[in-house]
Amino acid sequence: MTKVAMVGAGSWATALALVLAQKNMRVVLWSRRQELADLINQGENSRYLPGITLHPGITAETDLEKVLFDAQVVVFAVPSHCFRDLLIKSWPLIRPDATIINVAKGLDESTLLRLSQVYAEEAGEAALDRYVVLSGPSHAEEVGRNIPTAVVAASRNLATAELVQDLFMSPNFRVYTNPDVVGVELGGALKNIIALGTGVADGLGFGDNTKAAMMTRGLAEITRLGFSMGANLLTFAGLAGVGDLIVTCTSMHSRNRRCGIEIGKGKSLAEAVASVQMVVEGVRTTKVAWQLARRQGIEMPITDQIYQVLFNNLTPREAVLNLMSRGKKLELEEVTGGNISWTLHN
Repeated sequence: MTKVAMVGAGSWATALALVLAQKNMRVVLWSRRQELADLINQGENSRYLPGITLHPGITAETDLEKVLFDAQVVVFAVPSHCFRDLLIKSWPLIRPDATIINVAKGLDESTLLRLSQVYAEEAGEAALDRYVVLSGPSHAEEVGRNIPTAVVAASRNLATAELVQDLFMSPNFRVYTNPDVVGVELGGALKNIIALGTGVADGLGFGDNTKAAMMTRGLAEITRLGFSMGANLLTFAGLAGVGDLIVTCTSMHSRNRRCGIEIGKGKSLAEAVASVQMVVEGVRTTKVAWQLARRQGIEMPITDQIYQVLFNNLTPREAVLNLMSRGKKLELEEVTGGNISWTLHN
């Protein structure tokens, strides 16, 4: 029986454990807290995924060495800011032939690196051949209830991506492969910024028109930054791009959208994050993306205004006015740096 070590015991870790356990794999989750491990071992993660009975093939431990021992697959399902520290602690305990899967959707705040770059720094460049990022439009609350879901597994090594595809594929969980690790990581991280923005718009009482504009123009600036960093443009038209953007910007399962709604209603950032009661990845990602945009020389007006609201006391209404009052633009921007010709047809 395949043993999968799940480093993390939150909602997404638990939902993915269910997918794997239903395929007769043994899944052991690592929790920092004994009380959470006890809940999982009693058959329900009532803290993070309430109302869903867990498969008997799922257990939890607080001893990282026990969790990782002889696991053929290791899934890191922790917030992005915890990834490096837990990777450092885990790496000496991981089998040298184990497949590594990262499901966090964020960037490293201290270095501005993507998480695969953090992994390469700590595990070595050669270890990227067994590294996969799993991303896409996938709320844990729905995956845990076996609602049909499609995601993407990205790796520089096709065989590794296909191994993870086979590992997770089921009648309710479809997995595509993609060689564009850069684009999949950036799409998964940056959409959280736009979800904060759409949440703010909802909190202000705006409607569908505003949300559609925010999502569409948000995708444009995500694509600009992604292309400048080496991503494939087509990735942003796929599951890790527009797919994840849609689900995160429109669903009340989205922590980032819920946080934005509270900010739009007038709460401070600290109050809004506290109200969500879980990690809101988009807050840290906004800070990183704001810095990356300046480093890359990329215009990201929505990201900039959300940054000003979160960290510089700009009011949400002032941010909306700033966005709506920008100078005139041609919609088909030069994402790739080529010239756009205006051809008149009589």
